[in-house]
Amino acid sequence: MSANYNYNITPSLVKLVVKVVGVIVAFFVVMAFVRPWYNVWSQEMEGKAEFAKAEQNRKIKIEEARANLEAEKLNAQAEIERAKGAAEAIKIENGSITPTYIQYLWVRQQSDLSDKTVIYIPTESNLPLLESTRMNSLGQGNAVGK
Repeated sequence: MSANYNYNITPSLVKLVVKVVGVIVAFFVVMAFVRPWYNVWSQEMEGKAEFAKAEQNRKIKIEEARANLEAEKLNAQAEIERAKGAAEAIKIENGSITPTYIQYLWVRQQSDLSDKTVIYIPTESNLPLLESTRMNSLGQGNAVGK
């Protein structure tokens, strides 16, 4: 069993193989220079994108700060107008605030409180109404127990 291989190697086949090997070598040589350049370019683009994102975030924060400043200015103006209204109300009352007006202001303030707020109303004996009823029920319980 002898293997007799008859290869027909022609000069054109040799030239083709040399050209293919040359193209492959040239490709690797070019990639050796292009790939580092591409990596640098890619990182540069990523850096520019990150910088643009940071710049946009900074602009957003500046605009939010401006909006907060404007809101605070408007709140301050509203407080000034409220104070002017209160001062004018005092002038109308000849510079003195009556106890009735103080009660009126207190009642208006109560509308801002939550529903779960407990309010103690003083009576003539300066004992809160809710506490006095509780104390009466405790006193009656002691009297019954004796």
